[in-house]
Amino acid sequence: MINNLFDIIKRKAIVTGHYGSGKTEFAVSLTLMLAKHFNENKTAIIDLDIVNPYFRSQEQRELLESNGITVYGSAYNKVITAELPALSANIRIPLESDSCRVIIDVGGNDAGALVLNQFSKYFTDDETTVLTVVNTNRPDTSDIDSIIKHITAIENITSLKISNIVNNTHMLRETTADDIIHGHDLCSKVCETTGKKLLCDCYPEGVVDPGKLGTISKNLMPLGLYMRPTWLDR
Repeated sequence: MINNLFDIIKRKAIVTGHYGSGKTEFAVSLTLMLAKHFNENKTAIIDLDIVNPYFRSQEQRELLESNGITVYGSAYNKVITAELPALSANIRIPLESDSCRVIIDVGGNDAGALVLNQFSKYFTDDETTVLTVVNTNRPDTSDIDSIIKHITAIENITSLKISNIVNNTHMLRETTADDIIHGHDLCSKVCETTGKKLLCDCYPEGVVDPGKLGTISKNLMPLGLYMRPTWLDR
């Protein structure tokens, strides 16, 4: 369990991350965790990933809704039309409700994050946490300079400040403990350089034994492979 997770994550949490970072996997897992902890409050997830039609959080609508989570995003409720870049007007409902905790899943790089600007009035510092998910095994975020470049691009286009970094270094079902530890080391150096904080190190549940992550065991977060269709592994 992440130390002080429920103190760090404010009522609104924006989850950004480059393609292949596992951003949506993290967003879904985080939403489920928050819903379980804050069972007396409403919890929602907003799918603002209108750039990449694959592996979107609303694909897990049934799972999320069965856990009491309301899913917002496309103006269309059918998965077959979910890739159309048409956002539902009711997205503002959880953003305006003081009793609702909401995770905002934002697509890809700075171009994907641009959609946040139309909702900027809702993202005040006192109730918004901005996270970026990093997979150091991806070419666009494989070293300190490229990670900082990615973070800076999102901050510049949205005028939002990313406060926390999530290390989600993985190779899907081929992920090893060494992958995660390597990602931890790089993300820690990025935090030292930028003043950001490392929220947690993620590991794919059932793939990596958390007992092998002893050197970084302080803040571990298990991720379910909710967004990984089994046919991709055949």
